[in-house]
Amino acid sequence: MGGGGGGPGPIGDIQSLVDKAKQELRAGEQAGRRNVFISFAYEDIGTVNLLRGQAKNENVPLEFNDWSVSEPIDSDRATYVKQKISDRIAQCSVTVVFLSDSAPKSPWVAWEIEESIRQGKHVVAVFPQDSEPKVVPTAIQEHGIQCVPWPQLADTISSLK
Repeated sequence: MGGGGGGPGPIGDIQSLVDKAKQELRAGEQAGRRNVFISFAYEDIGTVNLLRGQAKNENVPLEFNDWSVSEPIDSDRATYVKQKISDRIAQCSVTVVFLSDSAPKSPWVAWEIEESIRQGKHVVAVFPQDSEPKVVPTAIQEHGIQCVPWPQLADTISSLK
């Protein structure tokens, strides 16, 4: 009678699937696509989704695999959330910080910049071409992070070694 036999489910070993997906993404980075973590204030999710969409458009030179957290992590425990975000940053070679008037007020943006630097990742800040923010997160200034308008992001990312 169709009971579960206690063995692996119909999809097999999940960890091996995760490892294979990571391997494919890393291979994609070697072929020219970068694995990117996008740091942003949650108030900017709509605009950040436009940036994500452009990276999927074949007619736009911006290419990357987005490893950022696209939905809030369901936890009130800061340590748990930081570990999950840190894991995502670890999978990337570049952190792109989306600059807006909300970004300097976000403790998460500040932490993600510091964590990216701690892990030795490239960090680039981007802003919409006609909306350069008047104030940027302190970590951007402290670390001398390059700030570029959106149309220059593709060239900036591709020039990173």
